[in-house]
Amino acid sequence: MASEHHPVSADAAGIREAQIEELVRRALAEDVGSGDVTSESTVAPDARARGRITQKEPGVIYGLDLAEAAFRVLDGVVEMNRPVGEGVWRDGGAVLELEGSARALLAAERTALNFLARLSGVATMAARCVQAVQGTGARVLDTRKTTPGYRALEKAAVAAGGGVNHRGGLYDGILIKENHVALAGGVGEAVRRARAHTPDLSIEVECRTPREIDQALQAGAERLLLDNMSPFEVRAAVHQVMGRAELEASGGISPENVREYARTGVQWISVGALTHSAPALDLSLSLEPVP
Repeated sequence: MASEHHPVSADAAGIREAQIEELVRRALAEDVGSGDVTSESTVAPDARARGRITQKEPGVIYGLDLAEAAFRVLDGVVEMNRPVGEGVWRDGGAVLELEGSARALLAAERTALNFLARLSGVATMAARCVQAVQGTGARVLDTRKTTPGYRALEKAAVAAGGGVNHRGGLYDGILIKENHVALAGGVGEAVRRARAHTPDLSIEVECRTPREIDQALQAGAERLLLDNMSPFEVRAAVHQVMGRAELEASGGISPENVREYARTGVQWISVGALTHSAPALDLSLSLEPVP
């Protein structure tokens, strides 16, 4: 796997430090509650420890800002060092080195690893898909199938893996799906209504048949969403459109079949699995006492 670097900090993704701390504090409250009774009963209050988070399988690391925040919230003077950059494919190794209060490191461990493993898993799946479509001209998109409340983080992880962020939500892009079409009275009518209502936004519309493709083109849609079509059907749609609009394939696409869709000639491939099915990256924290 190529080691192309896609640095995307949480701040660059529009996630402020205060928001990160709020998310982390909420997660810590859920896990620690009234106190870590195991550590409090086995570890001396003044004990110090040195630790290292290790990546145990190939992938892309993302989420260090949140992992660090988890340790910092419980130990304001914890010392941390990042021996790895985010957004880089690597086989494994040290991810974060730290030294501080032993009890604080133990209490923050699971929260830090949960954030880091989840977001690194998303970045890793994005990187696999991006690698799979190399040379085809197609680009990999995420979707709105994200964990509620964590969309900005998960989309930042997609970008760190080399993917492209689709619209952030319902507010920043028009995507007319089959239910909109049914309620508007047809593809063409839905596109015309959207154009009249919000002329400054580009319009994408889902098309399920060659007839709907023609209707969308006649109404002036800039992008067509080809949802749940086979690669054969997508290739036929590419031939029908002949460059008059951008095309996005979607539905049932995974790292295993994404290249087959990319070779049809579409410009975009959206993969909901990037955020709804990415497996967590295998990471662990090991600690040792500081004399």
